[in-house]
Amino acid sequence: MKAIILSAGEGSRMRPLTLTKPKTMLPVAGKPIIQYNIESLRDNGIKDILLIVRYKEEMVRDYFGDGSEFGVNITYKTQKDFLGTANAISYGKDFIKDSLIVLNGDIILDNEIIKKYNYMKPDTLMLLTEVENPSAFGVVEIENGNIRSIVEKPKREEAPSNLVNAGIYVFNKDIFDKIDQTEISERGEYEITDSVSLQIADGKRVIGHKTNKDWIDVGRPWELIEVNEELIGQLKTEIKGKIEEGAHIHGEIFLDEGSIIRAGVYIEGNVYIGKDCDIGPNSYIRGNSYFGDNVHVGNAVEIKNSIIMENTNVSHLSYVGDSVIGSNCNIAAGTNIANLRFDNRSVKTKIKDKMIDSGRRKLGSIIGDAVKTGINSSFSPGVKVGYNSTIGSGVLLYDDVPSDTRVLVKQNHIIQDKKKIHK
Repeated sequence: MKAIILSAGEGSRMRPLTLTKPKTMLPVAGKPIIQYNIESLRDNGIKDILLIVRYKEEMVRDYFGDGSEFGVNITYKTQKDFLGTANAISYGKDFIKDSLIVLNGDIILDNEIIKKYNYMKPDTLMLLTEVENPSAFGVVEIENGNIRSIVEKPKREEAPSNLVNAGIYVFNKDIFDKIDQTEISERGEYEITDSVSLQIADGKRVIGHKTNKDWIDVGRPWELIEVNEELIGQLKTEIKGKIEEGAHIHGEIFLDEGSIIRAGVYIEGNVYIGKDCDIGPNSYIRGNSYFGDNVHVGNAVEIKNSIIMENTNVSHLSYVGDSVIGSNCNIAAGTNIANLRFDNRSVKTKIKDKMIDSGRRKLGSIIGDAVKTGINSSFSPGVKVGYNSTIGSGVLLYDDVPSDTRVLVKQNHIIQDKKKIHK
């Protein structure tokens, strides 16, 4: 069996984080999302991997190279046009030998699908997951494990089940004949679900495998936090750096080479700290927090359940809650990134100019790369800040800020002569 990983798209719903990185290269718990899938394929004996790339593909190619460093053989093909999943998979027609697992690079692999395919040998095996509201997905009609039809984004009351396509497939060579027959959809794309529907109509055996794992489609910024929570929850303590006397660790921690946790730091819950980081003194780091390489956290800072990417500084007396902060940022002293609404309702944030309910009671800010904040600036829950923007001192930010923007507060000063006041 060989593998195709789809990593061509930007992931526009993840902006501003994907303005500078492809979505599959966003880090969680110490690695790019896509690396978890590559390592999982390797651990299941699948060494030959084709990466379909396009958006900022040089970052993927530079990081993984030929795959030898990761124990696999990686080749690349650039998708010329964004014409859908079936079009992307078609680039592997000459790559397949007998069977092929295909997965989106932003969905963590369920290993059981490989075992089931090897045992049952269908024409196609599709990973399924159960959701409360299937209307936003491709929904399957299934009977005795066999998929009878796939309905794209039906009305909730018309959905044939609550089992939806989870974006991982195992195919034999027949799928490429069906891709050749697939017509372009109303969205202007060649849909792989249409190709699978052609298999069903042709009497091919198409079966579903319901995953028993928590399924997270990492498509929106808060889902990056959720998958980070899941993976950091699996950490085992490994100390390569230095912990000063007087620091207190309660939970599992990974501390990489060259990093230091200074006296008075209190860590509660599982935390990942990359290389050459400087944490503290007297900071409070709460569970499921991830720090990329060369992150500096100053005195008396509190960080909770957040992703802080490489080369970012969080200066003294700041608070960061349930947030994602990009690379090369400077969070100035006294910055407060709030994560809770006054009314305790779930936090909404804007995705493609539309307010979306995250479903999370606690969600802070999503901050792109190279952002700088001024002292005592404050951020409301769900706010996003674009690449290379500056938030001035004392700003109370309620709305999203686009890239390359500066936000300042204009104050009116009253300057009085004290001698005259007291006359």
